[in-house]
Amino acid sequence: MSAETEAPDAGAPDQPAPRVDAAQYGLAAVLLAVGAYTVVDAATLEVGFADPVGPRVFPFVIGAGLVVTSVLLAVATARGSRPEPEAGEDVDVTTPADWPTVLKLVGVILLTVATVSWLGWALAGAILFAGAAWALGSRTLIRDVLVGLVLAVGSWYGFVVGLGIPLTPGVLDGIL
Repeated sequence: MSAETEAPDAGAPDQPAPRVDAAQYGLAAVLLAVGAYTVVDAATLEVGFADPVGPRVFPFVIGAGLVVTSVLLAVATARGSRPEPEAGEDVDVTTPADWPTVLKLVGVILLTVATVSWLGWALAGAILFAGAAWALGSRTLIRDVLVGLVLAVGSWYGFVVGLGIPLTPGVLDGIL
């Protein structure tokens, strides 16, 4: 038995050089900039000496995660990794945007921004959740309000008690 090695075909056309995916490099650069800014900004937060974790940890983790993700994306792009185009398997890419739903969501967000200082996060967050659920098609208003209230009050306590970040209680001052 002899091992035959195949010589490259001299007449074969050259393979085209892979294109540089500038969009992926651009995304990596944006991720790097946002991550670096987040880390630098987190370093300027004032934290008491008795608070070892404090509000500084989360921006550091998120900023470092963005920096690592940007480096990994740049390396993958340099190695020739390219994203697959949208196949539209579960989304019909030919249909236009649902502008009434988008406008409802924008309205709910603007209502939340306008009322959060007066109502407080617990109530404004509940309105945000229930309004977003309504805008996206839910028709169970009572359940949406109750779930939104539980999530908003839970997140309020998470920030105020767990992280020491004061959120306005609004009209529920003295109750929460």
